Amino acid sequence: MLIRTKNICLFMLLALVSQQALANQNVTLMLDWFINPNHGPIIIAQQQGLFKAAGLDVDIQQPAEPSMPEKLVAAGKVDIAVSYPNILIEGAAQGLPVERTASLISTPLNAMIVLDKSGINSLKDLAGKKIGVSISGNEEASINTMLKNAGVDPKSVQLINVGWALSASLASGRVDAIWGGQRNFELNQLALQGFPAKAFYPEEHGVPSFDELIFVANKNKLNKQVINKFNHALAQATLFIINHPQQAWQQFVSYDPQTLNTPLNKKAWQDTLGRFARRPAAVSLERYQNYAEFLLDNHVIKSLPPVNSYVMVD
Repeated sequence: MLIRTKNICLFMLLALVSQQALANQNVTLMLDWFINPNHGPIIIAQQQGLFKAAGLDVDIQQPAEPSMPEKLVAAGKVDIAVSYPNILIEGAAQGLPVERTASLISTPLNAMIVLDKSGINSLKDLAGKKIGVSISGNEEASINTMLKNAGVDPKSVQLINVGWALSASLASGRVDAIWGGQRNFELNQLALQGFPAKAFYPEEHGVPSFDELIFVANKNKLNKQVINKFNHALAQATLFIINHPQQAWQQFVSYDPQTLNTPLNKKAWQDTLGRFARRPAAVSLERYQNYAEFLLDNHVIKSLPPVNSYVMVD
């Protein structure tokens, strides 16, 4: 009887260990803002069960304020956050334990946007004009670089903080141009409202190219095995989106039909498809170094952190 009892206990222990080994690992993911087509691969990976298949239970959260995600990662409050290269590099320069683990959007999205009817046909035409920005600060580095590249004295331009009312400020004539709007959203939003517009792209006017949206983690708490699983699921989701854009759109909006299934999101979806990172974990250290040097030259950061201190190499 004693031997039988021991065997039963051993069997139960092995079963418990097996269940624990098979249990998915919980991961908290904080987005940069409310869910939109920029987050396509994340939502598709969730909807198709790709995260679960990789052994992860991903809790997708939306921030109350866009500046919070990376701070929460640095503080160890969330595991992974969607962020921006400039915020990552600024944090690294300040000594925060943040590290880029993957890319979500592999090209810039920000653009200088003007209405077609404005008569502004080149950046030179912005001399003496008003430019609306959503947040004052390091945006001046890109704006000034673009203007100088076009032979315009930045001092001749007035920057006006319009908060989040970028499109409304441009459509109403309060400003002559806006910076901080995204080419896949604001251009479509203005067109839907009857205000056709065009954009000037920073990467074509002196600003080093960069990944618009990236994933960051706390390098002191980073679990590389979890990151690799997360990135693999993202890559699978991205491949599905590229191969089946319409089916992927239906799966994307099914996550929250009332909020996501809108004419603007549908147009933005089409304009975002080619910008998702095909290989999320792949990275060019030179690209990040060039962008960091740009931030240093424009006094956004005071010192240049080593690129391998804030970019994870697979």
